[in-house]
Amino acid sequence: MFAIASQRRWNTHLAARLTAATGTAFTEIRAVDELSLVNLTRLGVTRVFLPHWSHIIPRDVFEGVECIVFHMTDLPFGRGGSPLQNLIVRGITDTQVSALRCVADLDAGPVYLKRPLSLHGSAEEIFLRADRIIETMITDIIRDDPQPVAQHGEVVTFRRRRPDDGDWSACATMEQVFDRIRMLDADGYPSAFVDVGEFRLLFSRASLRSDAVLADVRIVPRPTSTA
Repeated sequence: MFAIASQRRWNTHLAARLTAATGTAFTEIRAVDELSLVNLTRLGVTRVFLPHWSHIIPRDVFEGVECIVFHMTDLPFGRGGSPLQNLIVRGITDTQVSALRCVADLDAGPVYLKRPLSLHGSAEEIFLRADRIIETMITDIIRDDPQPVAQHGEVVTFRRRRPDDGDWSACATMEQVFDRIRMLDADGYPSAFVDVGEFRLLFSRASLRSDAVLADVRIVPRPTSTA
């Protein structure tokens, strides 16, 4: 028995598709408390695949069960949080999805395989594109059983971005504004914004034209500062 651990709505049917494609039974892990060694042992799970899992994996889990995570950078470049957003703000247009074994150090485990990924489009479009790639990577890992290889090269670590980093008021070009909007345009992410007086303007569905950025705007009261 294998498991898919994901809290993203677009992964809802991934376990069923993989069961049909590989002939191996998959179960879904949705809640944080379900990713426990006791629960995995009870289910008979021997391998856990974790696309889009943003929570800490307990040490007894990754030491007791093979845990394979998927990271949207060409490791060891881009270890750490918010990989998609950190790549886009650096002007990077193409990356790799790395499948790696979970170890104690964040994103430092040996790598099973990598696959190329385009970073064009909105964050949600990129995540959906990545999920199709991850699905094929999982089937390849099951079929070929590759042995993970230690990472090599210069380590570059990303800082997890905060909601306030979505403020695009300091952007200097139309391209930067467009990128700031699209890189946060996905379910579960705080929208890019700019504050005007007592209001906050939230942006989504951006398109870049030669002379303008077009986007949907939602206007809400400006949050009260807690500083």
